[in-house]
Amino acid sequence: MLRIHQALQSGKHPNASTLARELEVSTKSIHRDIEFMRDRLELPIEYDGSRFGYFYSEEVNAFPTMQITEGELFALIVAEKALQQYRGTNFEKPLLSAIRKMEQSLPDTISLNLADIEHTISFRTRAEPILNLEIFDALAKATANRRQLEIIYRKAGSAQSEQRLVDPYHLANINGEWYLFAWDHARKDIRTFVPARVWSVKQTGKSFARPEKFSLEKRLRDSFGVRSGEGEYDVVIRFNARVADYIREKKWHESQQLRELNHGDVELRMKLSSLAEVERWVLSWGGDATVVRPKELAVAVREAARRMLRA
Repeated sequence: MLRIHQALQSGKHPNASTLARELEVSTKSIHRDIEFMRDRLELPIEYDGSRFGYFYSEEVNAFPTMQITEGELFALIVAEKALQQYRGTNFEKPLLSAIRKMEQSLPDTISLNLADIEHTISFRTRAEPILNLEIFDALAKATANRRQLEIIYRKAGSAQSEQRLVDPYHLANINGEWYLFAWDHARKDIRTFVPARVWSVKQTGKSFARPEKFSLEKRLRDSFGVRSGEGEYDVVIRFNARVADYIREKKWHESQQLRELNHGDVELRMKLSSLAEVERWVLSWGGDATVVRPKELAVAVREAARRMLRA
């Protein structure tokens, strides 16, 4: 629209066809943009039938600044503060650049009652992931550009690393941790990789087509974190009154159902495909959580607690 504005100011009476060719868009897009500029931005755009083009019927000194509400400006400030978790990563510069461009398009004077931003909003993470930024940047670019990779990867608990040929489908930050979801050619399946355990990255020179049916939401729908399985578990956990409020205050899973019990206790029900991650979660609550079912989860938690006592 800024380019259309400049063309109108030139006095050359541009039409939709010439603007569409110059901007490499459709004439429908030009018509929609001109309609928006005229009706929403209230610019005096008219069409001259004798010259087959548009013009400004009144003097326009500058293109209108972005209209923004106090709530939207507050959200923009919060977004900038949220960037603190990306300080030092390859995301920092492009994210800050995008926000600066938005800020520059705002009116010169905006009134917002925030006494001291540095002391009113902050973001903290419990444990910041340790990443090799060069490797992380290579993974991110390959994922975005659909480039096949050879990676040297070490699985959790393994002393040896191994070479893996992968098609990186999706890079996700889940609960503050980064994960790469990729097609593993040797295993003929989608596997989850932790970028911090990737020792090296090499492009093969090949590209790949991401399957249209791939959906991270569907893949993780029945998982408690990032590990999905083939099982079907009806998980029931009871929490005593000491921690029940913490359970009520969060949405732990899409399938969750809460049932109030006597004495302030609460019962959490979920349908999961794997028990590995929920086992560690139950243990994190100490003696304030009790597994009702399934039996295998209750046994696994009991055995883990015994190992901790022996240690």
